[in-house]
This record gives sequence, structure tokens and C-alpha cells, in this order.
Amino acid sequence: MSDYLAPTQDMAFVLRHIAKLDEICTLGDFEEITADDLDAVLEEAGRFASEVIAPTNRIGDTQGSSRNPDGSITTPEGFQTAYKSYVQAGWGAAPFEAEWGGGNQPWVLGCAISEMLTAANLAFSLCPMLNQGAIHLLSSHGTDEQKARWLPKLISGEWSGTMNLTEPQAGSDVGSLTTKAVRQDDGSYRLSGQKIFITWGEHDLTDNIVHLVLARTPDAAPGTKGISCFIAPKFKVNPDGSLGERNDIHCVSIEHKMGIHASPTCVLQYGESSDGAVAEIVGEEQQGMRYMFTMMNNARLGVGIQGLAVSERALQQAMAFAQERRQGRTLTSEPGQQVPIVAHPNVKRMLLTMKSVIEAMRCLLYYSAAFVDWADHSPSSQDAALAQERVDLLTPLCKAWCTDWANEITSLNIQIHGGMGYVEETGAAQHYRDVRIAAIYEGTNGIQALDLIGRKLPIRGGAAIVELLTEIAEVGTVLTGFAGRGQRDGGSTQPDNHAESLANMWPALAQALEATTSATQWLAENPGEPAMAGATPYLKLLASLVAGWLMAKSALAAHAELAQLDGTGAETQKKSSLLKSKILTAEFFCTQILPTATALLPATTSGDRPLTAIDETLRAN
Repeated sequence: MSDYLAPTQDMAFVLRHIAKLDEICTLGDFEEITADDLDAVLEEAGRFASEVIAPTNRIGDTQGSSRNPDGSITTPEGFQTAYKSYVQAGWGAAPFEAEWGGGNQPWVLGCAISEMLTAANLAFSLCPMLNQGAIHLLSSHGTDEQKARWLPKLISGEWSGTMNLTEPQAGSDVGSLTTKAVRQDDGSYRLSGQKIFITWGEHDLTDNIVHLVLARTPDAAPGTKGISCFIAPKFKVNPDGSLGERNDIHCVSIEHKMGIHASPTCVLQYGESSDGAVAEIVGEEQQGMRYMFTMMNNARLGVGIQGLAVSERALQQAMAFAQERRQGRTLTSEPGQQVPIVAHPNVKRMLLTMKSVIEAMRCLLYYSAAFVDWADHSPSSQDAALAQERVDLLTPLCKAWCTDWANEITSLNIQIHGGMGYVEETGAAQHYRDVRIAAIYEGTNGIQALDLIGRKLPIRGGAAIVELLTEIAEVGTVLTGFAGRGQRDGGSTQPDNHAESLANMWPALAQALEATTSATQWLAENPGEPAMAGATPYLKLLASLVAGWLMAKSALAAHAELAQLDGTGAETQKKSSLLKSKILTAEFFCTQILPTATALLPATTSGDRPLTAIDETLRAN
């Protein structure tokens, strides 16, 4: 398996030009942060990820985590040391409030740090990712006393958090859960029941594990409306903050999975040997699902980052292999002379597909994360509300589109390796196996599509999606202005070598915009089963359009920077190469990838008749 090198230059470019990080840093909470500080953070986080975390990736896959007879978990060799270094370096605390020990850095910068950590080792990164979700939930809905008790240790990483939702009979239908929560005279609760698929539900990396658990009180309403949210720690916490006796929460088994072997996916039993595990409620009874969505939406963005991160790792491996592996001839090579396979057009196409989509993922995810910062820190309540709407609208796209593509990109990595990609020793298969879960957990991608059309398109009577499509249309004026400027740049004597590339982006963007606008209107006019039948192709169509738009904006920013470059030194040449690459990958995405998404319009608007009719065919077989 190839080494991981964080793409900090591309990350910094997207943070500045797509996420507009400089503008975020003008907010009162971040005003002490400078651009130089941010570059230093990226470089150091990249070094940490590649040198400390990445070496554990292959070990984690081959050894896996194991359950001991007493229910405890032993993580793979090197994981405890790596996690201790992670806590000491303070990476997990970076995007959280200084009041509770956080680094008070923008959330979008925290997402960049998460990308590097995840690319280094997906299985390892799941523990910090879920911890971040727990912090968000408690920060948003916990009492002052709960924040003081739980947040400092969670933010530091000394303790970890989990999300306990589903059960054997429930699956994605969380409203079917049966775990009971019985209120006690002292105001605490006792939990009894079983939870499955609890990522890092038991492990040996932290002193305590803080479980956030969905359960039902005896008189609760049926379905999701009757669910409450509880805090149930592995070890009870004494009034002075020290750890007390073990709570009645035990790991009865771990899953043997296709990938992410180092991440213990636990079955947890609550109240197996007592009247229940001791817990405290978050907020009010029967409001738990609303609270948990704070954590889930955070996690869904995090899962999108997983798709990006593992794809980046796969691309780096594919690039290294394609440059080293010699096989076959080109039309111009000498007889008997083998060439690196990167010289073959089909391999180039696969690599460019991987690279352009990865850059589009990064644009989409960082752009969305930037709105989290605006929603949380904007001085204007109206601006904050609009930013939150944009986050809500884009979250299903980030989670589903990025993880669907991650499956394709990691598969292309195997394809580029040829037969050796199918052999475990190269490590290419691990990326494919590891990332396959990302399209499933935190709400399957089909659920993301239903959420998009059922909850997000109707935001403010449909105004939120209309505003987004209007913004996308505005880039057309800029791109079409480059038509015919390939020979002369705005009347100057110097040709604009990239004008044709920029102008080429708009026709496909315009077609995708027209298709998406038509699909959006059709969905609004055909609610219910017809719209649900077209939800998945619509999500792919909309996400591809937004990604293409952001890639075009990226190319325009690169073009503007190129025009300002001065000098001929090595650093200037390096910067020039990066900027030219940004323009070319954007052109490839818009002209080669985006047109296939436009073809999803008929699938979106065909209604549910074909799906209903197929029932007879299925029964016939």
C-alpha cells in the first residue's frame, strides 16, 4: 500500500476560494486567526496524519479489533499510541469552543483536518468523528451542568462518544426501537435493551465512553415521536469528576465486517445484570429524535468526508502504480519497448475521472461546511438562518453523492492495478472494502434522497432550492464571456491559453441546470409515490450540477490567480502547475462527467408506474 501525502495545496485552495475561509475568519469568534496560521495548521495536520496515523492503516486491516471473554475490546497494535498522540496534539479539540477546552477554529478547517485523519486510517477516524457528533448534540441541547460534566473530556479526546440508535428489529426504522427508559425518584433513568451496529461502542483507547442512547419511556407515543435521548457512560462519573463504578453496559459481541476491521462495531446490552444502566436525559422526554438529528446531520457531513478521504488515498495509490507499472506500447513507442501504463489513454481517463471527481467532492464538502460556520457564528440572525438552510439542503448531497462516487473511485483504483488490484497484498482492495459501508450507515443513500425531496426541497416553500439554482445560473455569464478569447485576452496582445477551457464548461452546466430545474418542478407537482420513485436519480442530478458549478468557480479562481503570478522561480512554477491543473480538471468534470448526470432527468420524472408494475415480474420469478 502506498504512503499517504495530504494534498494540502489543493485543500488550501478550496478553503480560500470555495469555502471563503478569509471571510469566515472575519467573524468575531475567529478574528485572531490569520491565513498564515491556517497554512501552518494544514501542513502540521498533514504531517501528523501521514507519519503517525497512516502507518496504522494496514495493521488495523490485517489484525482488526478483537473481543475478549470479559467483553472488553483490544484494538490493533499501535492504535493506543497513535490515539494518545492525537489527544496530546489537540487535533480533536480544534473546531470547538474555547470555553470547554476547544481550539476555537472554524468548523470548515476542522473538516479539512478530518479529511486528512480519515485518509490516513478510516477505521481509526470513526472514533473521533462520532465523538464530534456527541459534542455537537450536547453543546446544542445539554444543560449547563451537563456541558460542564461531559464536554471538557469529550473535546480533549480523553473520553469518546457514541451514537446508539438502531436495534435488531429496527434497522433504519429507528421509530421501531424498544429499548426502555424508566424514570427514577432521583430524576435519573434506568435503560434496558439492546443496541446494534454501535461503532467504537467498546474499546481500549479512552478511560470512559459516553453513550448517547435513544430509548422509549413507558408512556411514550409510538414511532419516532415517542423517543427520548439519554447520556449513559461506560463508567459512572462522581461529583468531583472522577470515574466511579462500571455502568451496566456491556459489549456482547462485535461484527466481523467486510472492511474497517479495526473499528469495533458492537452489540451493546443495557441492564443485563441489574434493573438498568444508569442514565440522564438530554432535554425533554419524547424529543430525542430531534436532538439526535443534530448529531446525525453532523455525522452525515462526516461520512461524506470519508468518501472524499478514502478516494484521495485510492487516487494516490493508483497514480503511483500507473507511473511505475510498465506494460504495453503506445502508437509512437519503439518495438519491444514497454511504457508506464499511465501513457495509455484509458488509464489516463480513469485517473482523470478519479482526480476531477475528488476535487469536486472537496469543493462540495468544504463549501457546505463553510455554511455551518456562518450558521453558527453569523452576527445576523437572518443570515444565520439562510446559511442553515443551505447546510440542510446540501447535507444529503454531501453524504450520498460523495460516498456513491467513493465506491466507484476505489473500484477504479483496483481496475488500474489490474490483477494485482484483486490481490490483498497491494492494499488496493482495502480502500474498496473499507469505504463500502459509507453509503449505508448514517442513513442509507436512498434515505438521503428521500430526505432531500421530502424535507429539503420544500424549505421555505421551495425558495431555498430556487435561490441555489439562480446562483448557479449566474456563473454562465462569466464563463460565456471567455468564448473567443483564446487568441487574445480581452484585447491584449497576449493569448489567454485557458479561455477555451473555461468557455467549454458552460454548455454542459447549462444543460444540467435546465434538466435540474425541470426535475425540481416535476417533483413539486407530483408529490408522494411518484416523487419518491425519482428521488435517487434526482439527488445524483442535483449533486452533479452543484459540484460542476463549484468546479467552474474553482477554475475561474485559478485563472485569476494565474494572471497575477509573477516571476519564474521554482515556487512560482509549482503554483502555476497547480492552478493550470485546477482549470483542466474542472473542464474534464464539466465536459466528461456532468453530461452523464443530465441523462438522469427521465429517470427522475418517469413516476412510480414502472416500479409498481415490476412487482408482478418479481413474483413471476
